[in-house]
Amino acid sequence: MAEPTILVADDEAGVRESVGRALQREGFRVVPAEDGQAALDALRRGGVDLLLADLRMPGLDGLELLRAAKLIAPEVEVIVLSGHGTVEEAVAAMKEGAHDFLTKPFERAQLVRAVRRALAHRALVLENRGLQRRLDELVGAGEIIGESPAIQQVLGLVRRVAPTSATVLIQGESGTGKELLARALHEGSPRRGRPFIPVNCAALPETLLESELFGYERGAFTGAQARKEGRFELADGGTLLLDEVGDLSAATQAKLLRVLQEGEFERVGGTKTLKVDVRMVAATNQDLAALVKERRFREDLYYRLNVITIEIPPLRERAEDIPLLAQHFLRRYAARNRREIRGFTEAALARLRAYPWPGNVRELENAVERAVILARGELIDLADLTPAVAQAEPPSRVVPIPIGMPLDEVEQRLIEETLRLTKGNKELAAKLLGIASRTIYRKLKE
Repeated sequence: MAEPTILVADDEAGVRESVGRALQREGFRVVPAEDGQAALDALRRGGVDLLLADLRMPGLDGLELLRAAKLIAPEVEVIVLSGHGTVEEAVAAMKEGAHDFLTKPFERAQLVRAVRRALAHRALVLENRGLQRRLDELVGAGEIIGESPAIQQVLGLVRRVAPTSATVLIQGESGTGKELLARALHEGSPRRGRPFIPVNCAALPETLLESELFGYERGAFTGAQARKEGRFELADGGTLLLDEVGDLSAATQAKLLRVLQEGEFERVGGTKTLKVDVRMVAATNQDLAALVKERRFREDLYYRLNVITIEIPPLRERAEDIPLLAQHFLRRYAARNRREIRGFTEAALARLRAYPWPGNVRELENAVERAVILARGELIDLADLTPAVAQAEPPSRVVPIPIGMPLDEVEQRLIEETLRLTKGNKELAAKLLGIASRTIYRKLKE
């Protein structure tokens, strides 16, 4: 990685030389400029990471140079230097966008600390901007956010299945985005112009669920004063999502099986057989195969629903998606709450990645919404996160290698530990190790 380039603008040659030597000793590349105009020309040429600008220079002074720099190269951080520093000058510089203000004479250590802080801030800003750009690309392609191999595999399956009329069973823990995936199936199908109707089977009692699904006739039960169409009728020509399908009663399971087999049903209290054309998508956080073995779910209905199964991985198994998802929710809730928040500090992002997220994407969304509301600056920091998230410890990334261990054993241990870290994801492990995935397969076979 190339060393950062620092532009030093000061009309005093002695200051340019002493500052330049101090920064070069720290490994920085230094470009001197004898006045504001020369500094402006250097900024126009590009390649500058940080500008050190003397406040009082002939021609173009430090504040004017600062304003111009923010227009020409807004990603460049600026530290203003002054031999006659006042509180008013410091406030004015900060208002114009300066990262820091140093009063001459300053110690070398003070200068280096200020430079490193400014460069770290610039790196963080660029990282957040990069997240925003990648987020824009992903949101433009659909509402499911993620670049990890695990979620890309799911999305690839969605793209293949969506144009068909196959019944789909979506399985995943609570909060992983099962309804969002069902909507993606609908939007990618020829039925996209017709209704998408979700039903939460766990949220309705059995008696009410049956009438919600199939509708009812006037007088079917006390309070049924008029005919009501059910969700199957409302979804005709479109897609019906039965969320938490594992909670259906045995009686409702039998009626649902008939609809899947024959495409027909009767309203509650009715005798007329109705036909509908509905694409069925079922979702559950339970193991339906286990429920079948326990005789709590009909085997024939299970096989009807389980034509195509899509497993959504929990968030802890695709931690590389956490920064993108967090930025997505930050943007949503910052706009909704009219907060000027641009991103996360490096420490906050590290803890977001380290936390296991038992509540998955929904828990992450709630945590980011809370942080947006409580944030005291333009970046969300550790203090803005919940205590559980702020105290999360990242997994160990150190592999002990005793002196004298044969190289082939060192290689094997690195591969095994990396696979443990990636929960067995060989493609991700290969990326982390900088090797081809086929190399991992070959080494494991050996």
